Amino acid sequence: MENTLKFEEARATLIQAWGTLGTSWGINKTMAQINILLLTSSKPLTTDDVMRELSISRGNANMNIRALLDWGVVYKKIVPGDRKEYFYSEKDIWEMARIVARERRKRELEPALKVLRQISQLDAEGNQEAEELKRVTQDLEDFTRQAIQLLERLSQMEKTKFGKLLLSIT
Repeated sequence: MENTLKFEEARATLIQAWGTLGTSWGINKTMAQINILLLTSSKPLTTDDVMRELSISRGNANMNIRALLDWGVVYKKIVPGDRKEYFYSEKDIWEMARIVARERRKRELEPALKVLRQISQLDAEGNQEAEELKRVTQDLEDFTRQAIQLLERLSQMEKTKFGKLLLSIT
């Protein structure tokens, strides 16, 4: 009995698994599936290619491709003489991780930090509940600020240094 997968089966398995993982990371299944499809494709794909490969609607494909473009992990390629838009993914996994870390910081951590800073300015006026809210908010603000600094350091770290850091942790 042969245990090796054929190309189409292996690709379909990866696309399904990546889509499921994507929901755990806070992105929708289709966006994750388009990301891995483009990442593993040897050539840029059109929206029609993505629709056909994933059996999704044009609207779904367009919306998620645009989101990946906004995140900066997918790029558009114009082919002279062809009216179609082609899309391809960042192929350097380390660079993609840096982009995602930078975007997550900008989209999630910095807005949270702004709210936490506002709330930590609360005048508790001796109110025990307000004092507790302020204390917890200040702790969350400190934690968020440190998380931002950690992401910044990791995103600036060289690939080999990051690998050594991971090995030292385990």
